[in-house]
Amino acid sequence: MKLVLNGRGGKVGRVLAPALEEAGHELVELNDAEAMVDFTAPDVVEANVRAALEHGVPCVIGTTGFDHARVDELARERGVACFHAPNFALGAVLMIRFAREAAAHLPRAEIVELHNEAKKDAPSGTAKATAEAVGGDPPIHSVRLPGLVAHQEVLFGGDGQLLTIRHDTFSREAFVPGVLLTLERLAGLPAGLPVGLDTLL
Repeated sequence: MKLVLNGRGGKVGRVLAPALEEAGHELVELNDAEAMVDFTAPDVVEANVRAALEHGVPCVIGTTGFDHARVDELARERGVACFHAPNFALGAVLMIRFAREAAAHLPRAEIVELHNEAKKDAPSGTAKATAEAVGGDPPIHSVRLPGLVAHQEVLFGGDGQLLTIRHDTFSREAFVPGVLLTLERLAGLPAGLPVGLDTLL
């Protein structure tokens, strides 16, 4: 597939670009693209998506902290899919799935998410998605320190016990399989902004 990769020089983009090419995709300019992949910053996502939609190009968005409703509206107007996942690591998606199941039996939960200090949004998109899956508006604790990549634990407390579900991303290569899976399924997705890699598993 011919892809435009926004954020190619960023932390994820530097890993994703060679991985996409190794998987047989070709990195091109927007005018020649069949899909756009965006790992940039919250304040530029909408402009990037708008430019892609004007060319009828579907989008895969890994950036978090943007206005979902606005992007969904733009994509529906153009009849194009703009898939978003707060986390493309398959293990993180399973963590959320397991947390949803645990919450049915242990409703008292808190979330601790840890990222590199350069991450702009707090709490993270993954933590927000987890809180939504768990229900009951659990407290979220955000940590921003150098040396971290992406880490999260969901703690469930009950009388005499504690259940911890944790996922650690040690390198950004963890996001590659999820992005490749999304690109495989992109053509079959509905117009608008489908959210969550869990919907593709």
